[in-house]
Amino acid sequence: MMGGRLWKIGDRIFDLSRQGLIMGILNVTPDSFSDRGEFFTVEKAVEHGLRMAAEGAQIIDVGGESTRPGAEPVAAGEELGRVIPVIEQLRMKINTVISIDTSKAQVAREAIHAGAVVVNDVTGGRLDKKMMPLVAKTKSAFIIMHMQGNPRTMQVEPRYTDAVSEVADFFRQQYARAIECGIDPMAIAFDPGIGFGKTLEHNLDVLAHLERLRVHDRPLVVGVSRKSFLAKLIGSSEISDRLAPAVALTSLLRARGADVFRVHDVKENVNALRITEAMLQRTK
Repeated sequence: MMGGRLWKIGDRIFDLSRQGLIMGILNVTPDSFSDRGEFFTVEKAVEHGLRMAAEGAQIIDVGGESTRPGAEPVAAGEELGRVIPVIEQLRMKINTVISIDTSKAQVAREAIHAGAVVVNDVTGGRLDKKMMPLVAKTKSAFIIMHMQGNPRTMQVEPRYTDAVSEVADFFRQQYARAIECGIDPMAIAFDPGIGFGKTLEHNLDVLAHLERLRVHDRPLVVGVSRKSFLAKLIGSSEISDRLAPAVALTSLLRARGADVFRVHDVKENVNALRITEAMLQRTK
């Protein structure tokens, strides 16, 4: 299947050639498109995080700012008030890896202090010039995501000459910047940003050519869970109808080289990944 692809997260090293990782999404926002703010209170958010860990998520990705298309930015103070109590409580209760989904260095710094060991930045380190030096200094793992534009405008009219090549070029450029800032190359992963400044066709092109996005054999993180391009493909506006297609993509994309899967529905995706990897082990 794949060679020994390692990802260093804090003091742990994960061999992603043997086992892919499920990253459970924990939106602590009042306006998340997919869970309608269901986990906005600290108690409900922590409860949901514990449930996802029990269902097999190896990473819990905590975010306090919605990045859905058209979303308005949130002030750092507001974002901190949402995520820090949740991270602190999760850290006390479980040993699961905690990730902070933010593009602000101030939020990342406080989250790391509270117990997060991964920084998942939808701007790939572009928005806040202090982000990469902070990641380097704290020896955190870093997910560099590609996004054309910003959440407020990204889906207005995304354009690429060649989406796959342009995403890969962005990864190479940000990888070089990250190394210059002193980030451990082993701690870096990349996310092509499905639905972030991309049309349905762009999303499909990127997913169909994942291996062309591989930079320095670093892990690829993919998030397709509950995204609107699934609704367009299946012709349904029901959020619940997006589960089966997302699970199908977890299996297919694992076989195509994806390493980490950012999902809302942990149990179903964990099971799909286990079955897929059992099959892939037999075809080596």
